[in-house]
Amino acid sequence: MTFLPMIVEWNVDPVMFTIFGIEIRYYGLMWALAIILGAKCYEIFCKHEGLNPQLAESIFAYGALSTVVGARLGHCLFYDPVGYLSAPWTIITGFRDGGMASHGAAIGLLIGLWLCARKYKLPYIWLLDRIIPGATLGGALVRFGNLINSEIFGTSTTLPWGFKFVNSHKWLTSFAPSAVHPTQIYEALCYIITGVVLLWFYYKKDWGRRRPGLMFGWGLIGIFFTRFIIEFVKADQEEFEAGMILDMGQWLSIPFILVGLWFVFRKPTPALDMNHIIKVSGETLKNKSSKK
Repeated sequence: MTFLPMIVEWNVDPVMFTIFGIEIRYYGLMWALAIILGAKCYEIFCKHEGLNPQLAESIFAYGALSTVVGARLGHCLFYDPVGYLSAPWTIITGFRDGGMASHGAAIGLLIGLWLCARKYKLPYIWLLDRIIPGATLGGALVRFGNLINSEIFGTSTTLPWGFKFVNSHKWLTSFAPSAVHPTQIYEALCYIITGVVLLWFYYKKDWGRRRPGLMFGWGLIGIFFTRFIIEFVKADQEEFEAGMILDMGQWLSIPFILVGLWFVFRKPTPALDMNHIIKVSGETLKNKSSKK
């Protein structure tokens, strides 16, 4: 990576190392760290609220699997449904070729946490409020992975922080020699700010207990409204998006923004009874252990 006057020439190798002919990429590492971060947040929250730490391990199992499956299926169905449905085995065999959608990851995670809530008799909103800080910070890690991959960047710009993604075929054929918006960094910074604010809500305002759903609502707005706005300076990811008033990322963001607004402006619900949550979840974990 070399720095030219007012321009960053980005030529970072996306491969960390190769072992037995298999490339290990930074992007995969960022996804792994994002999932681990979400699990760590749950572990910290469980400890802070007096819940059994084993509960965090169970949530991690549900959340990790549902997030990865949702991200992969989301990419296949949202961005190239014809291609993948005509050869559905490539959903699995083509996994290493890339293709993970954040909207799909969000949907998968919501489903996984719902199943977890049913399993351990937890209030669904308790899980949602406590996943959203880690999800925003994890999203920032994934965007840094996109940066290292030289993908999902913006349109041409003359701003002083423009990037030239010299390893990207798309940049070379569509934008060179112009610099483009580093939209991966824009999103990552906005996600970090959102995550920090949510943690402040949790620790300083006790919104996780006193205002169920409010953290989740603001988190959705912070993530997906950010995504919606930044998409205006982001290059099309797929050819079919050319000429669309709103691109696929924006259309997919609108439902999440609306859900976030509903959680923020709905009638406040009673504070969570943490003693009841501790008791019920503890009994469920105990019964599960006794059956092994």
